[in-house]
Amino acid sequence: MITNKIKRNAIVIFSVAALIVPIGSIGAVAAKKPLLNTEYVEFEKVKPGSGKGLVLGYISLGDAVPFVKLVSDSIKKQAKIAGAKLEFCDSKIDDAKALECVQTFKVKKVQGYLNFNLGAAAGPAIYAAGPQVPVIAIDINQSPKQISFMGANNNRAGVITGVGLGNAIKKKFDCKYDAILSLESPGVGAVNEARMGGVKQGFAQVCGPIDLKKLYTIDSSFIEQAQASTKDALTALPNAKTVLIFAMNDDSVLGAFKAAEQLGRAKDMYGAGQGADPTSWCQIMNNPNWVGDTAYFPERYGEIGIPWLIKAVKKVQIPTLLAINHVWIDKSNIGKYYPQSKNC
Repeated sequence: MITNKIKRNAIVIFSVAALIVPIGSIGAVAAKKPLLNTEYVEFEKVKPGSGKGLVLGYISLGDAVPFVKLVSDSIKKQAKIAGAKLEFCDSKIDDAKALECVQTFKVKKVQGYLNFNLGAAAGPAIYAAGPQVPVIAIDINQSPKQISFMGANNNRAGVITGVGLGNAIKKKFDCKYDAILSLESPGVGAVNEARMGGVKQGFAQVCGPIDLKKLYTIDSSFIEQAQASTKDALTALPNAKTVLIFAMNDDSVLGAFKAAEQLGRAKDMYGAGQGADPTSWCQIMNNPNWVGDTAYFPERYGEIGIPWLIKAVKKVQIPTLLAINHVWIDKSNIGKYYPQSKNC
């Protein structure tokens, strides 16, 4: 593996092994077979009163993140409709704070909780410190104690993103490019491998094998980190005129475009996001270089998390995978899914 040191971040050429993620692999690694369709489950508004008398918990990844705030609001709304008492705790992207959350849940006699925590490796310790009750992990594995993984089917979502970007690059450049910056988050473990592996798979399906000499990876999860990392990368690649962005989420793409704008190179960059939260809508509508997004529908997460958590607390066996039905969104169809985008 060849490593080029660039300021505060390392840009690393990917090995061939890093590109190999089996088709159909997902963020949740479960020992038992899922009870339902492994691609996705349908959204379902919770039955009013179905959670009456129950005490449920929810650990937010960090409500300062727009995507996460939408998830939190949806969970709160559905818990209220269900008539359940919801103990809400914002981990603020901090494993130590998440640990404090579950300790509070134990005191509050929480009967089951949703855990949206960044540090996959911290999952076992967090579980051990809290009440020994059903836990559904949101978007990031909290193995081995989670009973189900809820949220993104990471490989499927990644493939959709890669195909969408690939189609745009094929149409505009006949699949020719100078560099690919893969903005990743190794700390989330299997989620990163499945989601970003999927992006590479999808792109390769359209444009053929990726040129490894032009593929670089950057540690990045949020806007500020993506902006700093991408600025370093673009500075190190002064002659790259067609730079593709593979990204974990919308924040990463936003940060990457901010960096490109700072350097006067926004027209050189082409990317596709994952999430399709409101921060991406105007970009999709007005920025031709942001070619599209794979929708995760964070504003509807509560319509999966709360109904299934209530079932688990009531000792009903639930699927080990509760995945979102991802959809490719671009300027041609965004109005169908998000009418509010017309205000951009």
